[in-house]
Amino acid sequence: MNSKKAQVQSFYTVTDEELMLMSSQNPELRFERNADGTLETMPPTGGISGNREIKAGAYLFNWVESQDLGEVFSSSTGFRLPNTAVRSPDAAFVAKGRLPEGWDEQEDKFINLAPDFVIEIRSKNDSLEKLKAKMEEYIANGVKLGWLIDRQNQQALVYRGDGSITQYPATAILSGEDVVVGFTLPLARLF
Repeated sequence: MNSKKAQVQSFYTVTDEELMLMSSQNPELRFERNADGTLETMPPTGGISGNREIKAGAYLFNWVESQDLGEVFSSSTGFRLPNTAVRSPDAAFVAKGRLPEGWDEQEDKFINLAPDFVIEIRSKNDSLEKLKAKMEEYIANGVKLGWLIDRQNQQALVYRGDGSITQYPATAILSGEDVVVGFTLPLARLF
């Protein structure tokens, strides 16, 4: 049996409402919509990846809350980027004052902006090239800082709004730089 992947061209763009409904009817899956309207399905992660995602989000949340810097969001939050893609980073931060009016009263709506900071953690099944493309998309759509944590290669790639990308080893301490001021995280805690 040939197991080549088939590329299917979509002639129909899934609306925000349809994407939200699909997500609520299939809680075991995560869906994202690409800028061209096609859907990406992400299966649940294994235990170690899920643990690292929640740890990264918890460290970020604790710092942001203690400093009253803004809001932190989990991987179940959809952000509608300016290019119309809907992405759900493993953890995201939006600075105080940037969230749209009434965002916290719309349970069934995606947040219509690019976060200031995102964290993506590569699970065993994730393609590194695909995650790198996603990080570049985040930056092109207004994300100021992004961490791509690559557990398989024991490294992190840090993407910045100015287009620079820096590779860090497992021994590094990552910084929120001028986006999440004062936030630091020893990379080893996520490996």
